[in-house]
Amino acid sequence: MRVALISDTHLPSLIRTPDDLGPQLAAFLTGVDLILHAGDVVRPFVLDWCEQFAPLLVAQGNNDDFEDRRMAKRQILDLEGWRIGMVHELRPEDRPVPVLLERALGGERVDVLIGGDTHVERLEYRDGVVVVNSGSPTLPHHKEFRLGTVAMLDLTPGRLHAEIVSLGHSEGSPNPTVPRHLELVERRIVAHSHDGIALEVPEYED
Repeated sequence: MRVALISDTHLPSLIRTPDDLGPQLAAFLTGVDLILHAGDVVRPFVLDWCEQFAPLLVAQGNNDDFEDRRMAKRQILDLEGWRIGMVHELRPEDRPVPVLLERALGGERVDVLIGGDTHVERLEYRDGVVVVNSGSPTLPHHKEFRLGTVAMLDLTPGRLHAEIVSLGHSEGSPNPTVPRHLELVERRIVAHSHDGIALEVPEYED
């Protein structure tokens, strides 16, 4: 199952649809099975635009002052044997995972915890939980309007592949983000990378 992760799709008032940013986001969403939006949709029409590609669930952000059937304060779902929780705000994301889970999900245990809000991409595996923030496709690192990042989860029973994906550069506005990936098999890291450089795989005791 391919699950696209996006967040913080702030669009300037002169932008009519995300297509005005370029074809990159639409190309990324084409062919996915589900879209999870971690909040700060800001402009409600973005949800209908996203849903042309796949079913959509949204975690309401602090700038989402509207109601929508696809949106809730938090989302929890089970996909291919993986339990996924999503909220808008996790900051500071480097707090211990039990603290993040308690604040975000009332202590409910998940395998993947998704957040947004910071506009800064993040992907790590700590205390048995994949913590991921897809950043922002439109305002990465709170820079002015430009291409940023999204993320993808590829899920099968017993295997998870997560990736932060750079959408490329906007003319005159370089993308400040760093791609990375993480692959788990039976909840053990078998491969991960940062900015295209492979990282050492942890040793596990049998």
